Amino acid sequence: MEQSTIDEILNHPYSKELLARDLARLAFVALDGTPRSIPIGIYWNGTEIVMCTAKNARKLPALRRNPAVALTIDTESHPPKVLLIRGTAELDEVDGIPDEYMRWNGTYEMTPEQRAEWEVGVRALYDGMVRVVVKPTWVKLIDFETTLPTAIEELMRRQQA
Repeated sequence: MEQSTIDEILNHPYSKELLARDLARLAFVALDGTPRSIPIGIYWNGTEIVMCTAKNARKLPALRRNPAVALTIDTESHPPKVLLIRGTAELDEVDGIPDEYMRWNGTYEMTPEQRAEWEVGVRALYDGMVRVVVKPTWVKLIDFETTLPTAIEELMRRQQA
């Protein structure tokens, strides 16, 4: 997919709304060759999705072996809005807690006291983390108003022809 098309889709207001969410589902191929889809916190930095995980997370060996991933970010309301993203995961082990991890957790409703307590707990738990960074190489926005799943769009085009 051309970068200009990716940028156009990611700059759509619905995409921006979805990219501002804290949670996505990450799909990857596990070490045993079977598919996995897991919920994971995300942070969109304007060009990449950053996810942070423990250095001993079970997904990391699988991502090292096969870094091809897909992400789904969606809403719970009807009609749903869905952003589908594909890319390659790059792993970056860091000391301490990555800024992106602290940011995505920051949108949950916490009092300042709860937030301070949460940060102390996070810093005590992790001496470092792995940043899983994905630059989108393919995207699809489905809003069920102006865009639909590809199969339905194809059926509609055939009916109009």
